[in-house]
Amino acid sequence: MKKFLSVLLAISMVISGVAFATACNGNPPDDDGQTQGSNGTTGNTGNDGTTDNSGTTGSNDEKATSGEITVYTALEDDNVTEYLAEFAKSYPNIKVNIVRDSTGVITSRLIAEQNNPVADLVWGTAASSLLILDEMGMLEPYLPVGVDKILPQFKSDKSTPTWVGNNAWETVFVVNTVELAKLGLSASDIKGYQDLLRPELKGHVVMPNPASSGTGLLTVTALLQLYGRDTEAGWDYLTALHENVMQYTHSGSKPAVMAGSGECTIGLSFGFRSIRVKNEGAPVEIIFPEEGSGWDLEANALMKKDSVNPAAKTFLDWAISDDAMNLYAKSYPIVTNGNVSTYSGFPDMDPVEQLIENDLAWIASNRENILNKWTAAYDGKSEQR
Repeated sequence: MKKFLSVLLAISMVISGVAFATACNGNPPDDDGQTQGSNGTTGNTGNDGTTDNSGTTGSNDEKATSGEITVYTALEDDNVTEYLAEFAKSYPNIKVNIVRDSTGVITSRLIAEQNNPVADLVWGTAASSLLILDEMGMLEPYLPVGVDKILPQFKSDKSTPTWVGNNAWETVFVVNTVELAKLGLSASDIKGYQDLLRPELKGHVVMPNPASSGTGLLTVTALLQLYGRDTEAGWDYLTALHENVMQYTHSGSKPAVMAGSGECTIGLSFGFRSIRVKNEGAPVEIIFPEEGSGWDLEANALMKKDSVNPAAKTFLDWAISDDAMNLYAKSYPIVTNGNVSTYSGFPDMDPVEQLIENDLAWIASNRENILNKWTAAYDGKSEQR
């Protein structure tokens, strides 16, 4: 825990010199957002549908208890549905328009809309992306109610935070034992990243594209850091791994699903989704790489607009509430209020110790260059959008 918390201090650094091209990662997709209603009233409600939160820890700005907000998120679809259902119990009169996509696509879309922002807030999107948006001046400082419960390493270090984290997620391998046996291997042969280079696995590995998937980015940047980010050793590894890759997906969860169905032998994905695939009965084993897992934080932020939607502040208050944290903890053992648990089926695995020493500030400031280099070298095996 001590090592992990010391590393997290890098998240709070003020990043300088972040140059992020708007055109990075391609054009944003058409709006495929889903609309779901939720929200009701709490506190002292005025006649105008706002709530006076004075006397609580956090901002005492007025908060709307009715209205409509647009929320951009990279959370998993089933998580979004579950979380919004809980939100609606407290705030049934706020309509939530969800635009959900992978982290890279959401980040590119927000940057493309910088001069005419559509989203009122960002929810459950990589902190490494929010660091970039913050440096670009796109985030509105806001002190959500209950922010004092969030560990300082999991939120912006500004006096009024520009972003606040919810939980951490990490890289795992999903190994289909049936398909692996056909190659003369067993799950015990796959312990870490070097094992993914075995010649038997040529054409049998699937991993997410880092330009579109947050899981892909945290995996690639973990490898660059593990092998020495000031050397070419990480890129040499990625080139060797590319020989064994069958496909790069645009979703971080898809490799887990593909491994579960036997479409590939090994999928690089993230813990929550991978363990769910196993629990649903797929013939897979979940491998936490022995060198450690890359990781990032799912975090929230208020978008800077000419007129800030007061219902967005209400949502951001709820997003770090005890109720929300309890929901996040059902899927992710590391939540930002410090209540660390374990994954179901892995009682002896310490999820904090599994995480590598990770510099999110370095990832944010080098993201464009990393993605440009990766795309030029490896994008030929990416799935069609």
